[in-house]
Amino acid sequence: MQCSMARVWMRWCLALGLLTGWMLPTGLTAEKSATDSRPNILFCIADDWSWPHAGVYGDPVVRTPTFDRLAREGVLFTHAFSAAPSCTPSRAAILAGRYPHQLETGANLYGPLPAKYPVYPDLLEAAGYVVGYSGKGWSPGDFEAGGRTRNPAGPRFQNFQEFLKTVPPDKPFCFWFGSHDPHRPYDKGSGAAAGLRAEAVRVPPYLPDTPEVRQDILDYYAEVERFDRDVGRMLAALERAGRASNTLVVVTADNGWPFPRSKANLYDAGTRQTLAVRWPARVPAGRTVSAFVNLAELGPTFLEAAGVKRPPEMTMRSLMPLLEGKTQRGRDMVFLERERHANVRRGHLGYPARAVRTARFLYIRNLAPERWPAGDPELWHSVGPFGDCDGSPTKDFILAHRDEPQGRRFFELCFAKRPAEELYDLDKDPDQIVNVAGRPEYAAALKRLRAELERWMRNSGDPRLHGDDGFDRFPYSGAPVRGAPGATGATSPPES
Repeated sequence: MQCSMARVWMRWCLALGLLTGWMLPTGLTAEKSATDSRPNILFCIADDWSWPHAGVYGDPVVRTPTFDRLAREGVLFTHAFSAAPSCTPSRAAILAGRYPHQLETGANLYGPLPAKYPVYPDLLEAAGYVVGYSGKGWSPGDFEAGGRTRNPAGPRFQNFQEFLKTVPPDKPFCFWFGSHDPHRPYDKGSGAAAGLRAEAVRVPPYLPDTPEVRQDILDYYAEVERFDRDVGRMLAALERAGRASNTLVVVTADNGWPFPRSKANLYDAGTRQTLAVRWPARVPAGRTVSAFVNLAELGPTFLEAAGVKRPPEMTMRSLMPLLEGKTQRGRDMVFLERERHANVRRGHLGYPARAVRTARFLYIRNLAPERWPAGDPELWHSVGPFGDCDGSPTKDFILAHRDEPQGRRFFELCFAKRPAEELYDLDKDPDQIVNVAGRPEYAAALKRLRAELERWMRNSGDPRLHGDDGFDRFPYSGAPVRGAPGATGATSPPES
């Protein structure tokens, strides 16, 4: 009888222990503790927003109080770059933690992201996170063509507030907010109506300084400000939910601003990004990091922050050491690339290019210099003449004045064919206007950067190193190509 009562007592104690966490089997208590302390992740990505267009970077016109606040309360990066200056491949690289050329069809605008490449939202969801997105997730493209059953960014929600209602209080979440701002088209005059001052705008030297261009830039700024306000509302929702302290907030953009010689180009105006990161519970505040980072490293960063092992398919490393105030080797340069953007060249061809950016130089290798970098001069399929450059008052002005002595310079910079190699000395030419690749005094730098780029292409398995043109043969998915085999989707011009 006493033995029987003892057994009952032991069973009762064991049951009580399993319910309260006392006397748990080895590892279970640690797992529960880790789950409770894992951070939420709020990723906010703008559509076509460039560095340095934020108040904290010194822009004298645009007002970005939310982004500036995040920079003060967290870490501001000054040398962050998108993996590619194009929506689909840039977003695919962030999600999959790989260079675009390592993603097969995912390297192209409208190219499907193959399901064999894991993406961080799926991995976090499998580890117990509640995931979701609103707005523009992985896009544009057809995710089903890549063998997926949903957008790689996760299940879709109307907005962040609606998503938060679905998250249990004891569960961590990962949310992707994909704004459509500041993607074109703009409401003409919206910048001036918002009180922005055209006379204070800094017009970069690759664009003509005219009233039309200044007003176009103001309209772009107005949408940047709207994105900033949207992020501010999400931060307020976080605070109301009591989740702000342990939420890793990242704010950035997918590629450069939609102006000539910018988006879809490997110059800084197409690839250099705004980036601020805040995580009060773990990341020291008020720091500026000048190390070179690639936005494709965000996926591995989110996994490490959540304590989820990075799969071998994710070849990029994490930014967590930098966020924690440590240093990392190899942060003195970044590699960039582009393949097919819009369908704007006869034969459905892209404009393949690779680049390496250091503190002193930008070296670009144009792998098909016989092609037009912004697309054919005549409409082929999408957008219009020189269709890799979005339609805009600025583009219209340059093309309208292309045959005039003062206008030809801007046409040459923005739309003319380019040599196989470009080299820019950023100490003397921060806007990357004067190509010094042929000057004898830069021969040593050119040789060194050419070798760095080739070594990266070789080590990362870039098919272009050996002249493989497979990226040009991939069909569009979600945007049809006249006469191209395997094309699917609607007949409207593609969003880029």
